[in-house]
Amino acid sequence: MQSRLWRVIRWAPFVLMALSVFTLIGMMLSGGMVKIAGWYLLQLIPPVLGMLTFVAVAIYAAVRRRLTKPILATGIVSLLCVGPVALGLGIVAYPASLEDTEPSATVRLPADGPIRVGWGGDSVGINYHAMAPDQRWAYDLLIEPYLSGSSKLEDYGCYGTPVVAPISGKIIAAHDGEPDATPGVSSNNYTKPLGNHVAILLDTNTYLIIAHLKNGSVAVKNGDVVTEGQFLGECGNSGNTSEPHIHIHHQRQDPNVFPVSFAEGLPLYFRGHDGKPMPTGGLREEGGIIIATGDVIQQLTK
Repeated sequence: MQSRLWRVIRWAPFVLMALSVFTLIGMMLSGGMVKIAGWYLLQLIPPVLGMLTFVAVAIYAAVRRRLTKPILATGIVSLLCVGPVALGLGIVAYPASLEDTEPSATVRLPADGPIRVGWGGDSVGINYHAMAPDQRWAYDLLIEPYLSGSSKLEDYGCYGTPVVAPISGKIIAAHDGEPDATPGVSSNNYTKPLGNHVAILLDTNTYLIIAHLKNGSVAVKNGDVVTEGQFLGECGNSGNTSEPHIHIHHQRQDPNVFPVSFAEGLPLYFRGHDGKPMPTGGLREEGGIIIATGDVIQQLTK
């Protein structure tokens, strides 16, 4: 009886890992918020189970000095289960199709004058935001001078630039009072990552978020109805940021209810400017200097 029971039990870790992976894949295929939960759990549960199981298998093999087929199969699967850790390293975009994700929003640029797209587009190489579900098609917009490494806010062209409503809608979030961080280094502000920000409810019942505004500059309040081009505040360096820039993204869920990184990001396009509807960004390092390689665009219509 003990022998028969052991023959069943020894497959238990293998079955548990397989069930967890297939369950999480099923969640990913479900879409919506279930998919987002599956995305994060896939980066956590299989790797933890895999590492614990691999250690147990290694100890068993060392003590018994032999590898049976169940133990060998379990060891191989446990190593494969560690693989999803790579999803959280910023090298894989959240699996959402630009063509199949609706609704999209097409808006004017949130500022006038020449703008460099620091990050933007559909892939991680040109838009590091793409790994986050809510910011799948987010943009970071810069104004010359930028990427200087200076610790002075005034050395960045974006700082103090008027930020305007990219589209008409209702203000459902208007947060101010967060300090502007010292630029040149990442602030790593994970408690208030958006910093001073504004969220606009669109006609599509989706939300446009504009973040990292200057402390004390937010000129609207909750419940205001704004028109396209209306002044919202000034570009700052509040929240989780490394230098003054305008962050903008489009998401399905209310940001007052769903926290940052836990909402469905939606496509965002720009109109009335001299570039592509979805301009692309990108940075590269050359001789220790960070160089922006993204598109330079400018609003043509008011």
